[in-house]
Amino acid sequence: MNPHKPTEEFLRNIDIHELLPQQEPFVMVGVLCHFDDAVTITETEISSDNLFVDDGVFTASGLIENVAQTCAARIGYVNKYILGKGIQLGFIGAIRNLEIHENPKVGDVIITKVEVLEEVFGMTLANATVTSGDKVLLTTDMKIAIRDAME
Repeated sequence: MNPHKPTEEFLRNIDIHELLPQQEPFVMVGVLCHFDDAVTITETEISSDNLFVDDGVFTASGLIENVAQTCAARIGYVNKYILGKGIQLGFIGAIRNLEIHENPKVGDVIITKVEVLEEVFGMTLANATVTSGDKVLLTTDMKIAIRDAME
């Protein structure tokens, strides 16, 4: 398998916890389903026990954290499968052009697509879109700062 062009089946079989510094109950992504040099996509079913669910609705904070963790899953994949490094911590450096059109409900499956626009000096600038079915739920630009690998 070419780690730069993995199959969807290979990606879906990765335990997402191996790619993220976050652990339960703070994991906001389900499975990694696409990776290439520019685009990463995760799929997540909103569960009733999610920390960011309020009255059956996944909150704006949850959507933003889902985008950030999709970025983290990308970094985790690169580190583990391409560079052979450990997990790195990422921090949201900036959120721009945030538009939340609708919040998903418990049981909805959301698809989060993150496109890397630029990577420089440990900073990643990405454009993100979260959809459910044919609805666009969120669009934003996010800047993520990366810290050295965890020991």
